[in-house]
Amino acid sequence: MRIVFSHKGFDSASGGGPSPIVAGCPVTLPIPAGEGLSHTTYGAVGLGGHAARASRGRLGAESLRHHDPMFCDNGEALLGQCGAAQTHLANQGVVAGDVFLFFGLFREEGSKPHHRLFGYLWVEEVLPLATMDPTRKAELVALGFPHALALHAGNGNDTLYCGRGGQASRASDALRLTEEGASPTNWRVPEWLADVGQREDALRWVAAIVAEIER
Repeated sequence: MRIVFSHKGFDSASGGGPSPIVAGCPVTLPIPAGEGLSHTTYGAVGLGGHAARASRGRLGAESLRHHDPMFCDNGEALLGQCGAAQTHLANQGVVAGDVFLFFGLFREEGSKPHHRLFGYLWVEEVLPLATMDPTRKAELVALGFPHALALHAGNGNDTLYCGRGGQASRASDALRLTEEGASPTNWRVPEWLADVGQREDALRWVAAIVAEIER
């Protein structure tokens, strides 16, 4: 099993600032989308005000959002990858059975920004979108999945990762990555990372993280 730490959501490079924590709940702001690559705006899902504040007015209710990863009501998660990012995942042999742990930059009002885990995807299928069955692709289009609406990479390597997944409904300390009082990239990490061969410890840690996200 491979564990992929995948950075998603607003930060200083994409969006302009951290995603907010509101009433104890992490509210992940998807990065903005280009024209034709999304059918939904921040305002359509009640994120217009949050996007405006986090971006200092550069984005707002009418701005298009890149809704990826997508967490569905049936407990399935969808992730699109393309370009250099997908090439790297393919070279590392990421396949069914591996797990993505999504993290982002968050800030609670009055506190400093920090990285925290907010979702996961346990991969069951890895499918190239360029050659996907038309019926399956139409289902993704109906969901508004960005990589099904239009291919994002010129080399056509847009790839769908899908499987069981979910996102956190509370800002649990167990999901915080940044050390208290430190800069966002100064993480506290599990001891088993010092020896990546400790498979059983890694499995237990991932299971605990998934359980915490699903609480």
